[in-house]
Amino acid sequence: MNRGLAAEAAAQLQEGINLVLSRWAALGMAVENEWGGRDSLQKSQQLGGRLFHLLTQSREQVYIDDVEDMLDEFMLSFNTEIGDGSIEEIAEKLMVMREECLDGNFESVKRLKETNVPSVAHSRMPGSNDEEDSEDDGSDDDALREDNSSEMEVDVPCSPLNLNQKDTITNEPSLKEASEGDGWTVVASRRNGGRRN
Repeated sequence: MNRGLAAEAAAQLQEGINLVLSRWAALGMAVENEWGGRDSLQKSQQLGGRLFHLLTQSREQVYIDDVEDMLDEFMLSFNTEIGDGSIEEIAEKLMVMREECLDGNFESVKRLKETNVPSVAHSRMPGSNDEEDSEDDGSDDDALREDNSSEMEVDVPCSPLNLNQKDTITNEPSLKEASEGDGWTVVASRRNGGRRN
C-alpha cells in the first residue's frame, strides 16, 4: 500500500508534476491547437490534479502502467494518439519523482525548477515574420516538394473514365455483372441521384 506524503513532499510533487507536464511537447501542441475543445487548457490542468491524486491518494499500489494508462486515456480525449514513447517517459519521470518525494528527496523537482524553460510548443502568431523561419522555409519546402513529387505513386484506372451520361447508362449492365461476381455493389452518388434538369 502507499506510504503517505508529508505536506512539503506533496507540494513538491504537485509542482514537479506540473513542470513535467508543461514540458511535454505532445500535450503542449494538443492544448495550443485546442484538440480537446475550447477548454483544452483546463483539461490539461485537471490532468495534473488527477495524476497527483493517483500518485498520493490511491489506496492500492500504483504501478507505472496505471500512470501510462491515465496519460494515454487523457491524450485520447484530445483525439491524439501518442506513439513516440513520450507517455512512457513521462510516466517514468513521475514515478521516480514520487518515490524521491516519499524519501524526502526533492532533487529532481529542484532540477526541473532550475532548468524551467517555457513549454516546448512554440506558438507563432499568424502573419509574423521570423527571420529564421523566412530564410529556411522557402528553400526547404521547395526541395521537399521536388523530392516527393517524383516518388509519388498514383493509381490510374485501366480504362479511361467517360463522363458522358449516355456511356454511363450503356455501361450499367456490365457494372452490375461485375459487382455480382466480385461481391461489391455500385451506389449512385447523392448529387447525381437528385439532379434536376
